[in-house]
Amino acid sequence: MKLNEFNYDLPKKLIADRPIYPRDNSKLLKVKKHTIEDSFIKSIPKYLSDNDLIIFNDTKVIKARLIGFRDNKKFEVLLINNLYSNNWKALVKPFNKINEGDYLVFGESLTGTVKSKVNSGIIYIHLNCKISQLHKLLDKYGSIPIPPYIQKSRDTDDRDNIDYQSIFAKKEGSVASPTASLHFTESLIDELSFKGVNISTITLHIGLGTFLPVKVDNINDHIMHEEYGEISKNVMDKINETKLKNGRIISVGTSTMRILETAFLSNNYKEFKGNTNIFIKPGFKFNVVDILLTNFHLPKSTLLMLVCAFAGKDNIFRAYHHAINNGYRFYSYGDAMLLYRS
Repeated sequence: MKLNEFNYDLPKKLIADRPIYPRDNSKLLKVKKHTIEDSFIKSIPKYLSDNDLIIFNDTKVIKARLIGFRDNKKFEVLLINNLYSNNWKALVKPFNKINEGDYLVFGESLTGTVKSKVNSGIIYIHLNCKISQLHKLLDKYGSIPIPPYIQKSRDTDDRDNIDYQSIFAKKEGSVASPTASLHFTESLIDELSFKGVNISTITLHIGLGTFLPVKVDNINDHIMHEEYGEISKNVMDKINETKLKNGRIISVGTSTMRILETAFLSNNYKEFKGNTNIFIKPGFKFNVVDILLTNFHLPKSTLLMLVCAFAGKDNIFRAYHHAINNGYRFYSYGDAMLLYRS
């Protein structure tokens, strides 16, 4: 399939740069094969039953965006993943001005040495600090890496420290938020629990695999970067029990879906720990997820391809057209869709 088949035009006024408050007041577009229904996130409990299992990603976004200086030259470094002993894969801007061996100063107690340049803006950098001090120093000198399309209109601020973390955020490691989870409040979770809906969490640390742009004309030529994830034996058991009772698996977010489907393909039904570079695109056979809650995604993105694979490309584009015409808010801080597998 061609990349342009996943393009659409979006009015800039529909790009959300702040979330709705309270978060469960966000709009929800319920999409089945032949029907579209306007609703709200807070109405989700009425769509689920006590046989269902809803699964969230408990990853926590780190303050991975650093501003560093070499002499008087400014660089923006986005940490992607810690390979070993504070050696990181990272994105850097401007890429053509950075050199192997460069020494960057991020703050009085945090510096970095560029070990090598790769391509597409990627470098390997060693952060010069004790591993035990890293997260404290990132909290001091780094910032939450809000998406680039928001940074074009404003910089990160203190509100993002709260708004860009879900109520499930526990395990540090992501450089982007599992944004579908951002819609949930404690009261909404209480309502789901009261109804008897089963609730579990998995972990997928979101990195380049999720948000790196597709730069090839034929999407089959795109290679996903690896991301680390974990699913406990307890959650695996709950998934199997739910399936045996003819209950449904509801994935909150594309990151949750990716690690669930990866675990199934690994033929490991007890637990999963490891990396995934799964690329879910039209033609993919789904084995775990029955319903997907997700935000509206960027044109030509792997996430848009994923939802097209799940709910049908024509169906998704009809839903996006409806959302645009009815003033839905798009992207990370925007509204959501409840998709049923086609």
